[in-house]
Order: sequence, then structure tokens, then C-alpha cells
Amino acid sequence: MTDATVYLLLGLSLLLATVLPHATRRIALSPPMVLVGVGMAFGMLPLVDEVSLDPEEHRDLITHVTEFTVLVSLMGVGLAIDRALEARSWRSWRSWSPVWRLLLVTMPLTIGGVLLLGWWVAGLAPAVALLLGAVLAPTDPVLASDVQVGEPMTEDVDRPEGEDPEGTEEDDDIRFSLTAEAGLNDGLAFPFVHLALLLLAGGFGLADAAEWVGWYVVGKIAVGVAVGVAIGWLLGRQAFHARADTLRLAEVGEPLLALAALLASYGAAELIGGYGFLAVFVCAMRLRASERDHSYQRAMHGLVERLERLMTLLVLLVLGMAMTQGLLDHLDWRGIVVALALVLVVRPVAGYVALAVLPRGEQHDGGLDRGEKLAVSFFGVRGVGSLFYLGYATSHEHVPDEPWLWSTVAFTIIVSVLLHGVTATPAMARIDARRGREPATA
Repeated sequence: MTDATVYLLLGLSLLLATVLPHATRRIALSPPMVLVGVGMAFGMLPLVDEVSLDPEEHRDLITHVTEFTVLVSLMGVGLAIDRALEARSWRSWRSWSPVWRLLLVTMPLTIGGVLLLGWWVAGLAPAVALLLGAVLAPTDPVLASDVQVGEPMTEDVDRPEGEDPEGTEEDDDIRFSLTAEAGLNDGLAFPFVHLALLLLAGGFGLADAAEWVGWYVVGKIAVGVAVGVAIGWLLGRQAFHARADTLRLAEVGEPLLALAALLASYGAAELIGGYGFLAVFVCAMRLRASERDHSYQRAMHGLVERLERLMTLLVLLVLGMAMTQGLLDHLDWRGIVVALALVLVVRPVAGYVALAVLPRGEQHDGGLDRGEKLAVSFFGVRGVGSLFYLGYATSHEHVPDEPWLWSTVAFTIIVSVLLHGVTATPAMARIDARRGREPATA
């Protein structure tokens, strides 16, 4: 493939990615579906035959590209969430109740469900089955834009009639729950990935179990959260409240602060051993909380959103190309069963179990009615994060059945992209109409 051909294909793809979000807004067709299809078409061109797309040959590249894509998306969703989380407010914590349930109940149940499928149905070793569960359990902040919150609500946005201009709070519990879940569980899947790697390395005893709980579960999460809060607070103070006018980037309108926050929080957290994904999301939320109603929040989010669109374009095009270049060669009935069971049974059931006892009503902040619980349970989109975790694991340890894992994870992502892409727009429009809302335009 010549350089000129690459430029041409990328230019056409970028044009398509720019038009798609607007053209597919009200139809049952998501941009990721189209981009994967375009990638498959590119993969069938004779010019691509000379390019190797075997994931086993490009583990490090896959890990770094998907890592940065997820990081950009985490910064975007952290800046977009309007619902505050105040440490000293019980009502604030209670309004996040669906998210805590999805993280503490749904995610472990999903990992356990996939582990059993991988062990009993696919015949994988328990450690490999656990890795598969950890890889596929996180919902994705990259490919789930149709069921997530849009851009941040700030002072320059027209609010619905009757909404308090002093406190910006979105009332869409479905989109909020799915967005916050995707923002947090991409970091919280790491302890289970590390557990699988420790088991694969062999010699896992009582001391190793204590180390895993104490450091990989508690310590690294605490470090990630602390780093995110600290850097988000410092950059928020500098951007909005610096004494020198020239240092108040919010007044200057320079949105690159969002990218600086992303890189600084991730680098600092990883440098001292914490979970960087978690640090980036927490940093974004803390940065948003520094001056919640300022229009600078929209400027930062806009920059991150455009960068996310570019990275998503690259990942989906290459994924589509790889599908027609042998990525699915090792897929068999076992992988198909695991993928369909996860998307259609395991996640919906685990999600509903977590939310089933969650009441709905004004006296119960964060409550969901039955239809909303079903929607949140079903729309657990799988995507780029799963590719990152598998690339990370296979780069750090020899993993048996690796070709089968790549094929199964890729197929699961495609199933999720197609199924959730087709159903998201009509389902969310129906729920919006039932609640008397205009259909979301983000």
C-alpha cells in the first residue's frame, strides 16, 4: 500500500467520521457500525494484502493505541458528567447508587459468568478463563456515545424550563449510569487482569493472595483516586482561580489543559504504581467540579471529543480491516457462545440483579424504574477497552490459547457494536418520549 493510498483512505474515512454522528443521529445505525464496515471493505482491497494485521505480531502497538484511545475517552466522559459527587454529602453519594451497584455487583458477576463460560464451555484453563472475564467485563466509554451523556451543561447552554440555573444536574439516570460506569470500570477491571496474570505465572499462595487484595485491589485504586483528585484540584485552581490573569486558562480559552491533565494524571499515577485509567477519570471529574458552570468546560470537552473521534476512527478502521485479514480465523462455536451469552444473558442479568432492588421516586435519589433498569442492564457496550486489556495481558505474560482469545474478543466487540448500535437509538428515543423529554441530540 503506497503512502498516497493511505492518505486517501484516511482522508475519506475522516470525512465519513465527521458526517456520521449527524447523519445517523435519529436512525438505527451507529457511527461505529459504519466505520467497522468501511474497515472491512478496505481490508478486502488487494493493496492491503501486504500489510500484516496479526495481533500477536503487534501486541505493544495495539496496547498503546487502545490505551491512549481509552484515556482520551475517559477524560471526555469525566468532563461531560454533570452530576456532582461530593465527599461530604450522603445525598450526593446516594444519587450515584446505580453506578456503585453496577461496579460492585454487576462487574464481578459478569467476570464470574464469563469465567464459567470459558472454563466449562470453552475448556480454557481457569486462569485464562478469568483473564477472558476480566477483559470482557468492562463496558466501553469509547463506542457507547449513543447511550451516554453528551457535552457538559454550562452557563451558556439553554436549560429546560424550570431547571435551577445555580445547579446543573442532568436528570437522565440511564445515560448518567452508563457513562459513569464506563468511566470507572475501565480502571477497576485491572485487579482481575492482574489476578489472572499472577495465576498464569504460577506459585500463587496465601501471601500472593494477601498482596493482591492489599495492593492490586486496595492500594492501586487508592493511589489512582488520590492522584486524580490532587492533579484535578491543582489544575482547576490554576485554570479558574490563579492570581495572575495570564495563568487563568479558563479566561484565555485555551482548551489544551484537558490534554495536559490527561497526560499528567495518567503518568503520575502509573509512575507511583496506581491505576492510571482511574486517575484520569477522577481528574476529569475534579477539574469539572472546580467551576462547574463555566463555558471553558465545554471548550475542553470539545477538544477531547475531537481527539477521541480521530482515535476511534483509527481503531475501528484497523479492527474492520483485521476482520477480513484473518482476525477471526480462530473463532469457533465456543467463542460464538461466549460472545452471545455475554451480550444477551450475562451482562443483562447481572445488571438487573444489581439494580433490581433500587427504588424509584423523588424520595429515593438515583432510583430507576423497571424500564430504565432494563435499559441500563442491556446497554453494556464492549469495545476498545477489551482490546487494551488483552494486549496488556499478552504483552506481560505468555497466555495459552491467545489466537482464540483475540478472535473471541474481536467477535464479541463486533456483536456488541451491531446489536447495541441497532437498538440504542430507538430504545433511547422511546424512553425519552415516555418521560416527556425531547430525544437526545448528543
